[in-house]
Amino acid sequence: MAQKVVVIYSGGMDSFTILNMAVAQGYDVHALSFNYGQRHSKELDYAARVCSELKVQHKIVDISAINELVGGSSLTSTDIEVPEGHYAEDNMKSTVVPNRNMILLSMAVGYAVSLGADKVMYGAHSGDHTIYPDCRPEFVHKMNDVCAIANYEPVEIVTPFLNDSKIEILTEGLKMGLDYGKSWTCYNGREKACGKCGSCQERLEAFTVVGATDPLEYEDEDA
Repeated sequence: MAQKVVVIYSGGMDSFTILNMAVAQGYDVHALSFNYGQRHSKELDYAARVCSELKVQHKIVDISAINELVGGSSLTSTDIEVPEGHYAEDNMKSTVVPNRNMILLSMAVGYAVSLGADKVMYGAHSGDHTIYPDCRPEFVHKMNDVCAIANYEPVEIVTPFLNDSKIEILTEGLKMGLDYGKSWTCYNGREKACGKCGSCQERLEAFTVVGATDPLEYEDEDA
């Protein structure tokens, strides 16, 4: 019987790659997506389609009520404009959702215990380290310490790309033959990706560096 694993699946590039890696490695994959009150649900629609195609068990959990406690982010508050520019810029800190990954990982670990899975995978990578404290190695290591003792059954937090860049993630995914048109990265949920937010900029930069064409459509292509 295949070993069970829970994959936190946002619908973006990083978790899309990890999900496909887990499937290719023969795991019994249980994908878990969250509606935490983000500005749009487009990424969740992409996630649902991919899981359906891969025949992966998938849950989308509505925890949007946490916005009453953890507001103040441009990703969850429509009255705060999504900043444009690269993640290296200080203004991108407005995209931090307070304690998000600790909350999501805690729920995913509980789900893993209930399933009899001993691993939870998520897409932290080095490009997020500057802006997002809950994607840094020290956070992941401490979470692993806690998750080893929080239940009778220890659960490991697995981050395959913790020390890798978006470029390295994309390179790995393209080697696997993945179609990144099936992932949504943009912080805005319009018909096409904006191409200007930090997430789009990092994605486009990665495609440029590896010499590939991003299959997503972008608004600035119409200009």
